[in-house]
Parts: sequence; C-alpha cells; structure tokens
Amino acid sequence: MDYFNIVIYIIGFVTVLVAFWYYVPVMLWLSATASSVHISLIQLMLMRLRKVDPNVIVNALITATKAGVVVHRDDLEAHFLAKGNVPVVISALISASKANIDLDFKLATAIDLAGRDVFDAVQTSVNPKVINTPPVSAVAKDGIQLIVIARVTVKANIRQLVGGAGQETIIARVGEGIVSTIGSSDSHKKVLENPDSISKLVLAKGLDSGTAYEILSIDIADIDVGKNIGAELQIDQANADKGVAQAHAEQRRAMAIALEQEMRAKAEEARANVIQSEAEIPLAIAEAFRNGKLGIMEYYQYRNLKADTEMRESISHSYHNLQVGGGDANEDRKSDEVGEDTK
Repeated sequence: MDYFNIVIYIIGFVTVLVAFWYYVPVMLWLSATASSVHISLIQLMLMRLRKVDPNVIVNALITATKAGVVVHRDDLEAHFLAKGNVPVVISALISASKANIDLDFKLATAIDLAGRDVFDAVQTSVNPKVINTPPVSAVAKDGIQLIVIARVTVKANIRQLVGGAGQETIIARVGEGIVSTIGSSDSHKKVLENPDSISKLVLAKGLDSGTAYEILSIDIADIDVGKNIGAELQIDQANADKGVAQAHAEQRRAMAIALEQEMRAKAEEARANVIQSEAEIPLAIAEAFRNGKLGIMEYYQYRNLKADTEMRESISHSYHNLQVGGGDANEDRKSDEVGEDTK
C-alpha cells in the first residue's frame, strides 16, 4: 500500500512539474533576459492562458531587439491572435529598416492580414522583379499582325499593397497598351523599325496607377510578324458577298421559273378556252339554222372561207419547209464543190 502511494505521489509531482514548466517557461524567460528583452514570468504564464505561443512572441522580440527595431509585446500578441504571421512581419520590418524603406509595424501587419507576403514585398522593393507577359497579338492599320512579348520590371509599392491590384492587372494593362500602340501605327514596318516606341508609349500611360507595383521599365523581348489579317478579312468579306450574290441569283432564278410555270399555266388555260369555244361553233351554227338566222348560202360561204384559209396555211407551211430544205441542199452542194476543188 505504501508503494502505491509513493507511485501516486511521484505521478502527481511530475504532473505538477510539467504543468509548471508549460505555463511558466523559465528557460524561455532566461533566454529573453539574456537578450535584453524585458518580460516577466507572469506575462509568459498569462500568454499561455490567452492561448498565445510565448515562443513565437519572445523569439520575435529577441530578433527585433537585436536588429534595432522597436516593437511592443502587446502589438505582437494582438497580431498573433488575429491569425497573423508574426515572424514574417518581424523579418519584413528588419529588412525594411536595413534598406531605409519607410515601413512601420501597423502597415506591415495590415499587409500581412490582407493576405500578401509583406517580406516578399520588401524584397521586391529592394530587388525589382521582371514579369514576362504572354504573347500579345495586335494588328497595325495595314492589316499585318504582330506578336509581341514584353518584359516588365516592377518593384513593390508598399503604400499600395493593401487594396492595390496585383500582377495580373499589370500584365493585362501592358497587353492593352501594346495592342493600342500597334493598332494606331500606320504600318507594321514602323513598329519593327522602332520597337522601343511601344515601350515609350505604353510606359507613358501610367499603367501602374492603383496597383501594388511601380513599373520601372517595359522592354520588348521579342516581336514577330504574324498573319495578314487585313487580307483574310477581305477574303472573308468577298466570300460573304459572293454567297449573298449567289443567294440573290438563285432567288431570281426561282422567281423566273415560277413565272414561266405561271405563264405556261395561263397559256394552257387560254388554249383550253379556245378549244371550248371552237367546240361551241357547230352548236351555234345549228342554233342559227333552227332560228332562221343563217341561210344555206351563207353556210357554204363560211365553209369556202374556212377551206381557203386552211389551204393558204398549208401552202405557207410547205413553202417554209421548202426554203429550209433548199438551204440545206445548197449547203451540201457548196461542200461538194469545195471537195472537188480540193481534189
């Protein structure tokens, strides 16, 4: 029984000791004191109770103190509780201090909480980076396409990092400026002769306004001649006009065919009316005989006139056929004479 109590006492002592070392980080306090960081054990214990990692805060205070950057413990705790990255903020403050960049703790924490890498922003301010634009296609006034690749040298604008547009906006604005500059050029040859004119015109437009970067230079890395867009558009327009003309011609042809069919139908109708009228002539003659309006002599005169008319039409058709046949015979005779002469 005594042995069991001893074990219980040992476990309890170890538990209390571990809890004491956890809530009262003595070694961390000694490290801070040795680095001239004034912080008490009670403050470290209260950090644990506030769910703040004392190691992060103390190490940040030590790093800042050694670098000559003044920061306050309460500000670091507040930034930690706001889910900020305390070590990155301290590194950014130190880097800005060494590079003589005006960056205070409030602005650095605001940039960090905005989701941007404040340390990378300071590094970009010190060492500008180059952004390569994707190939930008533009067409000059003479219809020739040019494909341009530009390199944009930028540095971070610390004051515009919060709320400023990012790298994608810079690329889009530079591409827009390239398209506008080439599109306003009378000939693609002028652009090829002076590619730096693109850089000057685009850079003069102030494309970095409202962004988190400051454009230092725009250089044309490559420029190639693409398609003859003007000629292709003219060909497409000509094909479209041809299609329209063909459609109109087809419409007119269809209307002509319809009109022809309509005229044929009318002719057939007229012919049917004539046949019907001719069929009524004997009935009319018979009716005239019965009513006494037509005598026998008048009827014979009508028959003689009709026979004479038919004879004249027969003679006319025979003469016409004779003329056609005679022409063919004369042609045959002439061809025979030509053959004899040749012999």
